[in-house]
Amino acid sequence: MGWIKDKFKALTTPRKEFVYADMLNGYTPVFSKFGQDIYASDVVKQAVSCVVGEMQKLKPKHVIDLGNSDETVARNKEIQKILDYPNELMTKSDFLEKITWNLMLDCNSFIIPCYRTWKDKKGNEQRHYAALYPVNPSQVDFLEDSSGEMFVKFFFANGYNATVKYSEVIHIRRNFSLNEYMGGNANGQSDNEAILETLQLNKDLQKGLSGALKSSFAINGIVKVNGLLDREKQEKEAREFEEKLKKAESGVLVLDSKSEFTRLPRDTKLIDPDTLKFIDEKILRNYGVPIEIIKGKYTKEDYESFYQRTIEPLVSKYSEAFTRALFTKREKECGNYIKFYPEDLIFMTTDQKLEMVRLLGDCGSMYENEKRVAFGMPPLAELEGQRKASLNYIDAEKATEYQMKGVKANAGDKKE
Repeated sequence: MGWIKDKFKALTTPRKEFVYADMLNGYTPVFSKFGQDIYASDVVKQAVSCVVGEMQKLKPKHVIDLGNSDETVARNKEIQKILDYPNELMTKSDFLEKITWNLMLDCNSFIIPCYRTWKDKKGNEQRHYAALYPVNPSQVDFLEDSSGEMFVKFFFANGYNATVKYSEVIHIRRNFSLNEYMGGNANGQSDNEAILETLQLNKDLQKGLSGALKSSFAINGIVKVNGLLDREKQEKEAREFEEKLKKAESGVLVLDSKSEFTRLPRDTKLIDPDTLKFIDEKILRNYGVPIEIIKGKYTKEDYESFYQRTIEPLVSKYSEAFTRALFTKREKECGNYIKFYPEDLIFMTTDQKLEMVRLLGDCGSMYENEKRVAFGMPPLAELEGQRKASLNYIDAEKATEYQMKGVKANAGDKKE
């Protein structure tokens, strides 16, 4: 981790007097990892992978709120650059995958931005961002200095630690309820107690099923030897019978008069499929992932429900957490924020896309290349920057003026 220590040196707060930050419940704000690994379960892995896969598709953008619900992409490309290329080790999708796995595993995901600051001509603080690094600390302490400003001290498995202003850390939390600073349970960790019981039940059922299958194929029949034999002779007879079975390629087995073979019928009792389905869905409900999504056999309505219930709240958390840490107070007051956009026209059928393009295209709200991309066609260089609008529309603010001109014109015609 030597290379990253240098990256964090500029952010690490010089030695100063700290005390633990206050918590209303009277506890000390020191949080470390512990607990059983629920991600050994294939059902859990599949559910989390579905969530991570959707979050990877997001497109983070630096935008500016212009008021009246209008927004525009910011002209300053610096922040957009690190959103597209977070650091030298990760692509954008790698970065989104990593922070989402951390969030789903620990209910907390920490990202440390590396930057340098300077004052502009007006005396306002400006930042030049170099990279965004997801970190996976083994312990975090929340501290305060004498002025009451909050810091977070990260401890890593190799013994390295760094203390950073909390306001400069991107902290995304899941299940933020019982703890004042961390997501998860009252101890700031994933609350896996309930799901562990379900996972154990699922494991026991599968183990029982496996045992039943093995035992059902272990004994196929009984060979009765007419006479009294000691154990050694019994084993010898069994071996001879097995050899005869192996050599009986025609399927016909010849026995002498002293042996009788009785076949045991196989009547394997498997676990009710509805029971297994209930257990799987009970696990999946913890992560808000329907079984149809796991199977990949979902309707538009299934996917839209999954997105709105599970993905959309995370998208909102990401946007707000990145905005909080990446912009100064003045920049936020000026409308700067980070917005994570989902996949283009994510829920729409072809007919719905046609209607959307028609509505937005008629009023000039779509570029010509955007119309092509919506249907999977590549953009054309000759259409770059072109927008077309229908003449059937008019500026709403000028509609009354336009109509009055028509009234006056009609009045003039009547006088003549």
